[in-house]
Amino acid sequence: MPLSSRFSDSTNKMTRTLRSTRVLTAAGLAPAAVLVDGERIAAVGGWDEFPAGSERVDFGDAVLLPGLVDTHVHINEPGRTDWEGFETATRAAAAGGVTMVVDMPLNCVPETINAAAFEAKRTAAKGKTWVDWAAWGGVVRGNSEEIEPLARAGVPGFKCFLIHSGIDGFAWVDEAELRLALEKLRGTGLPLLVHAEVAGPVEAATRELNAAGADWRKYSTFLASRPDSAEVEAIAMLIRFAEEVRTPIHIVHLSSAKALPIIAAARERGLPLTVETCAHYLWFASEEVPDGATEFKCAPPIRNAENRDKMWQALEDGVIDLVATDHSPCPREMKHSADGRFDQAWGGIASLGLALPVIWTAMHRRGPKLGPGPTLERIGQWLAAAPARLAGLSGRKGAIAPGADADFVVFDADAEWTVSEADLHFRHKISPYLGAQLRGRVKETWLRGEKVYSDQSADRFPGTPRGREQVRS
Repeated sequence: MPLSSRFSDSTNKMTRTLRSTRVLTAAGLAPAAVLVDGERIAAVGGWDEFPAGSERVDFGDAVLLPGLVDTHVHINEPGRTDWEGFETATRAAAAGGVTMVVDMPLNCVPETINAAAFEAKRTAAKGKTWVDWAAWGGVVRGNSEEIEPLARAGVPGFKCFLIHSGIDGFAWVDEAELRLALEKLRGTGLPLLVHAEVAGPVEAATRELNAAGADWRKYSTFLASRPDSAEVEAIAMLIRFAEEVRTPIHIVHLSSAKALPIIAAARERGLPLTVETCAHYLWFASEEVPDGATEFKCAPPIRNAENRDKMWQALEDGVIDLVATDHSPCPREMKHSADGRFDQAWGGIASLGLALPVIWTAMHRRGPKLGPGPTLERIGQWLAAAPARLAGLSGRKGAIAPGADADFVVFDADAEWTVSEADLHFRHKISPYLGAQLRGRVKETWLRGEKVYSDQSADRFPGTPRGREQVRS
């Protein structure tokens, strides 16, 4: 049924119709018109179907994508706003077409490990967010009684570590505590997100490297200190728990292709296991990381080119569900750029707002390896629909469909550009992507029916912050 016959003139006085020759709809990329009524999408119809009285916004041949969802962002506020903060993080998100971010619980003070800390985060966010947001709760040693109150307070799920997190106040959990957390979450539908590395292989490798007098300015030393076995052992344990407890488990930032066979087998058995990887594992390779370039440090680490190819294949095959950034920034001095020591530098890659062009460019570079070739439908699945599902926001975020929030990215898929500091809107302009030559650029970002970013105006961020917390459906 055409748009014009779905709404009477009287109901369309305050509506907008956005159209493009390339709209990512539920049926795929096609010419379409999207009717926006207030903050929601009212209908999706043919390219030439404009309801009477609706304001028309025509994007020509620019691609209209759903607003992206990044479920792995370290915002760090309250308590470490000098590292990042709601205002700078969400501006960076908006500039990259991300209309929904989910904050990790460990880098703020207090850590989000009880309901009071969650309320402190809500207070800190008020009036500062340029896009919508949510916050994961934390599972740490000794806080099992806080899981249910946090769930009732509205967190979309929980995050834990199986190895030291880098933050003393966010203690890693052992097998007994992991089982207890999963049992408490059973039946809630809330996922447990897990940093899947165990300490044993990392500690053994580090001891051997130090005994041999290894040079910690070399990336090869850091890479050797985080062996694949740390991930494989952790994921094997998580699969055992998934079989036993049947609570949804999500593996964050997978970097090791050696874990893919057991993940694929677990998925085939129908276990409630989902997996993400990050843009940096699909873009960089260890052979390309210069010694002393601590801006590349992250955990798990960036591995070699062969590993990268296998990760891509797993993403294309559906063994990996989604791509996130794991944006984990810090002040410049914490990166130890002057001495280039990987063992001393803070681990985290700053990249919020760059995932869309990075993944789109990498898809083009892969060319024939992608089978049918690069498609924006895959981008929509990996960067919008699947992360929205993880956060419990399907139907509201991550799709251009009736009833969903009117969140859009206007994307010039053919633009070519080089990343400079002026393109980085997060607080500290430190990133291994500086100088990267990318294909595809965000022209505009719309949040719930209003433009929040435009690269065509002097004021790239019009209006005032209008983001709000989104509570799991």
